[in-house]
Amino acid sequence: MRPRIKYLLAGLLFTVPAIAQETPPEPIITESTVTTKQDTTLKSPPASAISPTINTSNSDLCTFGVAGAVQTQILGVSTGTQITDDNCEMLKNAKTLYDMGMKVAAVSVMCQDQRVFDAMMNAGTPCPKDGLIGDEAKAAWEVAAQKEPEEKFLELDTDEKTWLGAGGVVLLTLLLLL
Repeated sequence: MRPRIKYLLAGLLFTVPAIAQETPPEPIITESTVTTKQDTTLKSPPASAISPTINTSNSDLCTFGVAGAVQTQILGVSTGTQITDDNCEMLKNAKTLYDMGMKVAAVSVMCQDQRVFDAMMNAGTPCPKDGLIGDEAKAAWEVAAQKEPEEKFLELDTDEKTWLGAGGVVLLTLLLLL
């Protein structure tokens, strides 16, 4: 054999076993312990007492809405109601009667208010009485002076007074708890 081939075969003979004996690298193993602690505190406001919406947007109604709410950290209360305006109803009734051509009846409705009654008497045009107008009505009113209308105040029945009193006690208690 030629010397080159001899060296080549010898080189192959020695390198093949060296390649075959190569071992893969050993894996690196590390141990670690991780401890995590997480606390989450959620702070949110208490639920709100929201007063109800009372719709009185129609201008032809003689009512208005009243609503309110009280909220503490423990308890919330809300309420609402509608109140009828008697003076508004009287004016609408008088206007309707007048529009229908019933002028004396319209004046009679207006005279149910003590202020209007006094103004009519002071002006020398007394309110109608039992179908009488003018001087005849004035004489009839003088005879029956005790039947003059009295000034009306807001009068509540027993149930309304009870509910208002209970509501006041509840609100006072809530205010004291704050």
